[in-house]
Amino acid sequence: MSTEAVTWAMDRAPMLRTEKGKPDTTARHVLQALAEHASPAGTDAHPSVLRIQYRTGYDRVTVQRALRRLEKGGLIAKDGTKEGRTRYKLAMELRRPATDWADLEREEDEFRAAAAERKRRSRSKGVTHAESVTVTDGEGVTVTHGKSVTEDVTHSESVRHALKVRSSRTERSPNHQQPSDNQLLKDSSPAAGHDEPQAPASTAKAKNGGEKKDHHLEAFGAFWLTYPKRRDKEAAKKAWIAALERGAEPQQMVDAAKDYAQERRDQDPQFTKYPATWLNKGCYDDEPDPQPGRPALRAVPGGWNAPNRPHPATGAAAPAPTAEDYEKAKPF
Repeated sequence: MSTEAVTWAMDRAPMLRTEKGKPDTTARHVLQALAEHASPAGTDAHPSVLRIQYRTGYDRVTVQRALRRLEKGGLIAKDGTKEGRTRYKLAMELRRPATDWADLEREEDEFRAAAAERKRRSRSKGVTHAESVTVTDGEGVTVTHGKSVTEDVTHSESVRHALKVRSSRTERSPNHQQPSDNQLLKDSSPAAGHDEPQAPASTAKAKNGGEKKDHHLEAFGAFWLTYPKRRDKEAAKKAWIAALERGAEPQQMVDAAKDYAQERRDQDPQFTKYPATWLNKGCYDDEPDPQPGRPALRAVPGGWNAPNRPHPATGAAAPAPTAEDYEKAKPF
């Protein structure tokens, strides 16, 4: 391998260009493969096409076309044959013009400028453009006029004063076609004309609705932690919202879930309703079952003889049932 020939092919040889003016990197790569097999003077380069294919990774047709372009560009010339292969001589007297480096620097500057412009445009997407105004809760106003400008105003008097001054300046300019800031503020805020600028009704409504929704979701969290079976939370959340839309109160559902959890204590969990089923069926309106540990009312001997219940005819108080009476009692 000749270091001189390789250095020339890689750095000093003129760069061929494609029909579109782009660097012919394929021909450049093939030239380097030829230089690796040339003498220090750039002669006696006779690698086979197969060897160049192996060196460059190109197919046979691509290598042959690149050789023809190099020969047409005057960078190589046929110099007979050797061992049945074409022998080439490299035109090492040719030098790459200094303008190539300047062109590369210019292209690099253009690339960086384009990247900076793309970044600037990306950042400017969040800036309010002309013919737009944003009013937020009477605390600040964003006004744009010609160029993107943001002005924060904290009191109603300063708001009206600033807008009045800017409006008068606009009216004195006959070539200015954009509406005044006062008109923009009037069009964008239904509260214009009051002492303090207010947010649009839709914004206030959305804000209040968001607060109500958050409150309901907090109550749903309490319901979820209280309910005895926590399964399919998303379905339960949808059922919770549907129950609210039917008029159910969040606290009512949470309290009812506590009662249901007490009712299902020590019971077989497979018979406990899923939270979504419980909500969809309106079980929060059901009366809770008697608490465990309290004896249910049962029929005892004597029929009417329940504790402290008077006789229907005489009015005499019935005797209190004994433990034996309860043991012998049968269910209704």
